Amino acid sequence: MSNKLVWDLDLIKRYEGAGPRYTSYPTAVQFHELFSINEYRAAAAKSVEKNTPLSLYFHLPFCTHVCYYCGCNKVITKDRTKAIPYLELLHREIEMQAELFSNQQIVEQLHWGGGTPTFLSIEQMQALMAKTRQHFNLVDESEGDFSIEIDPREADWSTMNALREMGFNRCSLGVQDLDRKVQKAVNREQSEEATMAIIDAARTLQFQSINIDLIYGLPFQTEASFMKTLERVIEIAPDRLSVFNYAHLPERFMPQRRINAEDLPSSAEKLAIMQNTTERLLEAGYVYIGMDHFARPDDELAIAQESGTLHRNFQGYTTHAHCDLVGMGVSSISQVNGAYSQNHADIKMYMNRIENGEFAIKRGLEMNQDDFIRQAVISQLICHFELDFSSIEARWNINFADYFAKELQQLQPMAEDGLVALDQNGIEVTGRGRLLIRNICMQFDHYLGQESNKGRFSKVI
Repeated sequence: MSNKLVWDLDLIKRYEGAGPRYTSYPTAVQFHELFSINEYRAAAAKSVEKNTPLSLYFHLPFCTHVCYYCGCNKVITKDRTKAIPYLELLHREIEMQAELFSNQQIVEQLHWGGGTPTFLSIEQMQALMAKTRQHFNLVDESEGDFSIEIDPREADWSTMNALREMGFNRCSLGVQDLDRKVQKAVNREQSEEATMAIIDAARTLQFQSINIDLIYGLPFQTEASFMKTLERVIEIAPDRLSVFNYAHLPERFMPQRRINAEDLPSSAEKLAIMQNTTERLLEAGYVYIGMDHFARPDDELAIAQESGTLHRNFQGYTTHAHCDLVGMGVSSISQVNGAYSQNHADIKMYMNRIENGEFAIKRGLEMNQDDFIRQAVISQLICHFELDFSSIEARWNINFADYFAKELQQLQPMAEDGLVALDQNGIEVTGRGRLLIRNICMQFDHYLGQESNKGRFSKVI
């Protein structure tokens, strides 16, 4: 069977709908406020006992400008001093979290997200990294995966040089679209020169990987205009590309109310943009990793997918499946030994809790065995587009056909439509099914259909 990506418009339209992105299973929608700090402490203790490597995430929410499409947890301000009290408390949270873990647990992965991490001054970033190294055991940067999200309007060569000296070896640049009319409509005016200056700096300073984010479905985008952006990006040749579908949800995200819905491309135009983008990137030699993500064949993500070691978590696709994730900062999420926890999304509540010497956890979830089993199934499908029943059976001591009898029955129409191939040994996602992998994974989601899930997810494509 050929697994070459196939764009079948009729099938895509038939399966069009909303669903989770499965950066976790169970998804964050299932987190609840009955989750306690004692449960988190117990999970951390087990992590220490197992000497599990760690991945650290820091949420730095400040931005000087609001991008109208953005749904991130952010604080819009031009007053740089606003970051000072937040950073003081973030340093305190680092101390509190470090007390729960062991210095024997190495940190293989670290990521700064936002917001705009480079909103901070070089001195503030250096102090944050120094504090992290003081309390956590970071591996040498030649062995670790240390990444940062960068707004090219908030960085220059000196910033990039300082970040490299701090140990960062990967960067992700928000570009979205190079068309100035589109940029103006979403309040993200960013010159190609500014973007290229950061990319040139990253390459000169030998960052190991450069990712570029694009968004389709923004105001005034057309097939032709987006292809101009894409061709220029292909010339730039980033190691990775994320091409996100803009979800217009002004009732949930206030900045989106400044976007005129009449200026948005139609659903048909959006699908055409994504089809052209996908086909052109494959033609240019990129590998379709899944879920809007592409990578060069020699990139770690592509290699991990080929070798069966790719993983997916709240930071997207990753090669660090074996790490426990410790999130710090407002709204950040941790995933430690089967326990999910999320800090308060309200920055005042987050700061008050830390100031009082308390963890800022607002909600969470402790996984049960069924969650673990379904997580393994969904992760294997969404990362590798295939599933061997025997691996799940051996690990969890179940009979797959009996345990998932209902789910396998639900997959039959998808098999008839050519999205998957089913036999007694496993599931293989076909070239037609890869673009609809979320739909396939949804068949194994125990929580879908519950009232709490309604209206919470984006369109699958």
